[in-house]
Amino acid sequence: MLLLRVFERKRVSMKLVERLEAIIEPILARENYELVDIEFVRAGRHSYLRLFVDKDGGVTLDDCEHISCTVGAYLDESDLMTEAYHLEVSSPGLDRVIKKEKDFRRFAGRKASITTFYPIEDRRKFNGMLKGLKEGKVLIEVEDVVYAIPLEDISKTRLVADI
Repeated sequence: MLLLRVFERKRVSMKLVERLEAIIEPILARENYELVDIEFVRAGRHSYLRLFVDKDGGVTLDDCEHISCTVGAYLDESDLMTEAYHLEVSSPGLDRVIKKEKDFRRFAGRKASITTFYPIEDRRKFNGMLKGLKEGKVLIEVEDVVYAIPLEDISKTRLVADI
């Protein structure tokens, strides 16, 4: 029963995130920001709405403050958020999440880490050179082998920071 409640909460959170994404993305695009990722998580008695944004030249603290005020004001006026939450806005960082098809193409040639929902060729983690996207499959080269992983089978992809 507890497991069912956890899955139900997760499903509600996923639907909320999808609705928020559909509303927030155009607001940010009008001001030349890109919504990289969005999370809605509960930690104890608190809920957090986290926006990860980017723009050409990178995101500054002033950008984060501006986006927080703009998006926060919109969400306060809408009836979308039915519970109290903390809004956090930040840059995606050097190890940014990759979710969109255009980003798999954009970051081809960069090191990445891909985790799949279930094993593909006896592995769930692929750490190597991102080769792009072809016919709905993400191409990643790991130890001289190129894997073609269906986009829908990927649970998470992150860039690996070259430091």
